[in-house]
Amino acid sequence: MTETLRIDVFSDVACPWCYIGKRNLQAGLAQTASDDDPPVVEVVFRSYELSPDTPVDFEGDELDFLSEHKGIPREQVQQMLDRVTGVAAEAGLEYRFDLLRHTNTVKAHELLHAAKAQGRQHEMAERLMAAYFTEGRHIGRVDDLVALATEVGLDASDTRDALASERHLPDVRADQAQAAAFGITGVPFFVIDGTYGISGAQPPEAFAQVARQVWNERRAPETGAAETADAASV
Repeated sequence: MTETLRIDVFSDVACPWCYIGKRNLQAGLAQTASDDDPPVVEVVFRSYELSPDTPVDFEGDELDFLSEHKGIPREQVQQMLDRVTGVAAEAGLEYRFDLLRHTNTVKAHELLHAAKAQGRQHEMAERLMAAYFTEGRHIGRVDDLVALATEVGLDASDTRDALASERHLPDVRADQAQAAAFGITGVPFFVIDGTYGISGAQPPEAFAQVARQVWNERRAPETGAAETADAASV
């Protein structure tokens, strides 16, 4: 019986490196698909808030937020944005920081858990990040989140009820507690099989390599047992 290799992705939907890391992880896992014994992988997105003190409606653009709200010099901010925009382009993403609308992301994280309960977390994560980084959509208000949820096939009424009642807020807090227990202080952070950790938006090849390595380590005892059985039957 083949067991699944789980990758827990601790990230924030408003983290530019997290979206790049998500895309690179997908590309890396795709590289393993043609292996003789490809890893069978389950990817789960876990909640992490980079700036929990961010207001739902922040007045200003990315430069304003990082310079005024975070105290980073504007020239340094511009250099940071130029760099991440270039790296995002290499991952096939067209970041539009001129359109980006800063907001608190706790409701978006609740939505990701609601989507997970419906088997649509991957679609929801992609939709939220694309909406935020490339389309200038608001992802902090319930009405906007419900609209995005319906685009990936979630029921509008149930989604609104889940967000209004904070049904999945305990799940968000549980993820954050787990991140703290792991000692995670920045995202993206990828926990492979509950044992190995990868920090940052690594290139696809790095994800492919670690997936193969951990998969082979897990399969080795099974392979060894099969070889023993074959030898005994000869």
